[in-house]
Amino acid sequence: MKTLLQLNTSLFGNQGQSSQLTDRFVADWRAANPEGAVILRDLAREPVPHLTAEGFQSFLAKPAERNSDQQKTIAYSDRLIDELKQADVIVLGLPMYNFGVPSTLKAYFDHIARSGVTFRYTEKGPVGLLTGKKAFVLATRGGLYAGTSRDTETGYVRSFLNFLGIEEVEFVYAEGLAMGDSHKQAALAQAHEAIQRLHAPDLAYAA
Repeated sequence: MKTLLQLNTSLFGNQGQSSQLTDRFVADWRAANPEGAVILRDLAREPVPHLTAEGFQSFLAKPAERNSDQQKTIAYSDRLIDELKQADVIVLGLPMYNFGVPSTLKAYFDHIARSGVTFRYTEKGPVGLLTGKKAFVLATRGGLYAGTSRDTETGYVRSFLNFLGIEEVEFVYAEGLAMGDSHKQAALAQAHEAIQRLHAPDLAYAA
């Protein structure tokens, strides 16, 4: 049985455009994988706390030497990581806020990047441990940024996921959503078509 992790990062929860795109992705994925399981992690409904010095020390401390607060931090991080480990497919809704990723996503990344757990250092450099997974990133933007120097998200998110061992990362963009209703509707329609094409082979097989 396959498992999908749906990661919503919009401030507006399931009303955000990126979250609605992930919902569309999940609906098509369910049609192609009727026996599959879906894990939903909504960072608006359940924000991940920003990493503190004390929290970071929890990751560095030896298990036997962690105090009760550090154990709680590790247990929380472990839950997030367990969801990733279970997932065969990850779909990430990614709005752009002030030329960057949502701060809650950065906090999430800070809690799942743990040496010896999701990656390890070797003589040849870091090696990701979350291999064998595929990620789809559904990026929504008010303006037009893909392929320009102002797109700070694509390279960052791809590099971070690659760092954890997730090498297959595919992006779908819905841009210009603040550039008038006709532009918005056209961009969203194109994104829906792109999502449908992603699932077309699996849907044909399921039928």
